[in-house]
Amino acid sequence: PKFGTSGLRGLVTELTPDLVADHTRAFLAACPTGGGLFVGRDLRASSPEIAEVVVATARAEGLDVTDCGVLPTPALALAAMREGQAAVMVTGSHIPADRNGLKFYLPTGEIAKSDEAAILDHLGRPAGTGEGALKDGSAAAALYRDRYVSAYGGKALSGLRVGVYQHSSVARDVMVEVVEALGGTAVPLALSETFIPVDTEALDPETRGMLGGWCEEHRLDAVISTDGDADRPMVADATGRVVPGDVLGALTARALGAKLVCTPVSSNTLVREMPDFDAVTQTRIGSPFVIAAMEEALAADTTARVVGYEANGGFLLGFEARGPAGPLAPLMTRDCLLPIIAPLAAANAAGQSLADLVGALPPRYTAADRIQEVPTEASKAFIAELTGDPGARAAFFEGTGPEADTDLTDGLRVRFESGDIVHLRPSGNAPELRCYAEAASFEAAEALVERHLDKLAAQLRG
Repeated sequence: PKFGTSGLRGLVTELTPDLVADHTRAFLAACPTGGGLFVGRDLRASSPEIAEVVVATARAEGLDVTDCGVLPTPALALAAMREGQAAVMVTGSHIPADRNGLKFYLPTGEIAKSDEAAILDHLGRPAGTGEGALKDGSAAAALYRDRYVSAYGGKALSGLRVGVYQHSSVARDVMVEVVEALGGTAVPLALSETFIPVDTEALDPETRGMLGGWCEEHRLDAVISTDGDADRPMVADATGRVVPGDVLGALTARALGAKLVCTPVSSNTLVREMPDFDAVTQTRIGSPFVIAAMEEALAADTTARVVGYEANGGFLLGFEARGPAGPLAPLMTRDCLLPIIAPLAAANAAGQSLADLVGALPPRYTAADRIQEVPTEASKAFIAELTGDPGARAAFFEGTGPEADTDLTDGLRVRFESGDIVHLRPSGNAPELRCYAEAASFEAAEALVERHLDKLAAQLRG
């Protein structure tokens, strides 16, 4: 198991009760809790048992525990932050069902990199003997739903037919409820009783094909979904074409009237060409780095209209914004619903399709995919070789054109004289090597990803 930006992750067989309890105790000892702990889980078969260990461990440490059951990660964070308490989400996010993990939240939001180090320093503590109370937190999902209903009102999605790809997302019910509460017609699709590891940042061709088929069959204006724990959105237009998460982020930032944007270096550079923003700060990949940049902006100006988003679409709101019907309080954690609702509502208000709204943005297009079951150390070694050897880099990128510059903020990001970009980065929480690309057309970006993934597979798998 590994502990990092996304918390604890590992194979279910390795996440023993002792290991889970040890990390839970370390978190509670190292970080502020506000006197209580909120616990939630995703729909993996292994999650209930792991959640029971977390609950029992926290109660033995003398903390009152609010058990929220199955709900979106941002809903758990919202409920816990409202009460000024810590939270633990049992989830492996988008990774396969044979894996799982824990995400840790402070009373103020996601843990920082310094908190990760402190948690690791506190491993190995003896078990407690307390008897904290167990509380019912089943209302947390409704609190999350109502956040958007009150801000957007009953007409924001009026007239829209929205497909909801439910699969095994913890947000599969709340998405339907929100669409209908905002005046749209929700069409539930493909609910699964077994866990499906949907990676919204790298949808497989079969899933992409299903989206187009659903749009035609059900006369849909859009299809929406999330990853397993619902901190990443997925939105497709009326043709079934997926709108990348970083484009959803830019559209959402504009719709909310943000002026400062913090986003990882892998995000689409079109945001820099939009006249709506005063500044764009690029960070390393991972919400802790985005949050740190947002906090720095707020420390300099407490009234800053700052937001953050990742390339996967997870959106963080750093100021009190205003929706069509009311205020929207800050939520400094990755959220899936806001970057789904805001672009759809903005297009609807303008009398446009979602595709038209996206088409009016600067013409920069991204694509991303990954090769799986590649040991992280092998990925790191290969990227280190490319980084340090211009000859090896030129050979690997042969056919892409002359190199203009490289960016080592996170992995290896190469910009070519044509304006095309290829970015290679090992996943921090799974044995995967990701490839991001940007070009002047979607087809060109996809071709860059496909070509370089083939090269990566040949190099790393032999």
